[in-house]
Amino acid sequence: MAKSEEHDRLEFMIFDANHYWIRNAHVPASFVVNGNKWTTRKSPNDNLLHIDLEIVDGVISAILAAGTYSNYAYPSINLQGGMVWACFVDLHTHLDKGHIWNRASNPDGTFESALATVKADSEKNWNAEDVYRRMEFGLKCSYAHGTKAIRTHLDSAGRQGAISFEVFRELREKWADRMILQAVSLVSLDYFLTPEGEKLADLVAESDGILGGVTFINPDIDQQIDRVFSLAKERKLNLDFHADENDDPNSDTLRRVAETAIRQKYRGKTICGHCCSLSVQEETEAEATIALVKKAGIGIVSLPMCNLYLQGRRPGKTPRWRGVTLLHELKQAKVPVAIASDNCRDPFHAYGDHDALEVFSQSVKIAQLDHPFGDWANAITSTPADLMGLPNVGRIRVGLPADLVLFKARNYRELLSRSQHDRIVLRDGKAIDTTLPSYAELDDLLKK
Repeated sequence: MAKSEEHDRLEFMIFDANHYWIRNAHVPASFVVNGNKWTTRKSPNDNLLHIDLEIVDGVISAILAAGTYSNYAYPSINLQGGMVWACFVDLHTHLDKGHIWNRASNPDGTFESALATVKADSEKNWNAEDVYRRMEFGLKCSYAHGTKAIRTHLDSAGRQGAISFEVFRELREKWADRMILQAVSLVSLDYFLTPEGEKLADLVAESDGILGGVTFINPDIDQQIDRVFSLAKERKLNLDFHADENDDPNSDTLRRVAETAIRQKYRGKTICGHCCSLSVQEETEAEATIALVKKAGIGIVSLPMCNLYLQGRRPGKTPRWRGVTLLHELKQAKVPVAIASDNCRDPFHAYGDHDALEVFSQSVKIAQLDHPFGDWANAITSTPADLMGLPNVGRIRVGLPADLVLFKARNYRELLSRSQHDRIVLRDGKAIDTTLPSYAELDDLLKK
């Protein structure tokens, strides 16, 4: 074993101790809820704190300015300026669709083909075992990369709802000590005008889930949105919509959802995902919609990787837009804004690995979330945690579990220039196995 490898192995063993320090670390200032005597790194573009962390029995015991640590009775690791993040929160995923590409590829990369391909695959293959194994594969990837909480949308029309929600409940129980899981129903909103839609709302309530669906412009859209809010209020459910995932400036379902929430005086949490058309609407119209979203208390989740893949795709033509909603404008209006991974290795997005750091890295470049970075790191940590009702997740605070991700990268340029495959993930202060599952695990399911 090389000397450097031996050194890394010995330092790694520190995380087996019940009481230790992480020294000389850089942490995004917006992650740190409390502490004392810290100092801010001079670079205003990064907004990093230079700190020492004390871990006792798996809990963060102290957050001090770097160099304060002096109690040599306990072991420590010198991070040499490396970054420490809170564990990630992935607010919008589709675990039930994940990893079907090898048997159900998208022939031309378009949204319409994705819909048709998934529909055909689900009708043929989505039994309980198939959904369970692919969903758990996604959980294994997320956990190894450093994610602590995930919300997944589940295709729920017809018998698929019962199958997928049962699988979800089994996985939620099995993974309860490692991952916080939430599930959202996914159907077109016209489904809720039928008796089957009311039964689905009951299933969601019985599963402690979130009521959701896809909004799209049609003659009955206002009636459909109104009905979903009524069902949610009757069952005390939160709401999560797919909204305006297109480049049509006339697609304004986000505005209609906000107006309905205000009119019905809805008090639950509402999230709208995608909201792509907002970025191609007239500025005054977009500003009016954002004001309504703020008044209604709606949170927005953007899916830059998937929308970049799908939106504006025309055979033989270069895409002219990015398919990303007005992230900066929403945030400036104090609307809670999150980013998430969406689809992985399925007809809606051929790539991805459930790595929230990749989501953040790509989002920074796609949506220009830098110069300065400010608190954009919260969009994949504490902000989605708050939208999921998890006030103690996605942040660093004395008294919270030491659920952390440690990087050798010392600043954002280093962090976002490499994959950070050598990251260390701590859960309750202990280093977990970050080995990713082999794609071969699913080979028997993916034969065409």
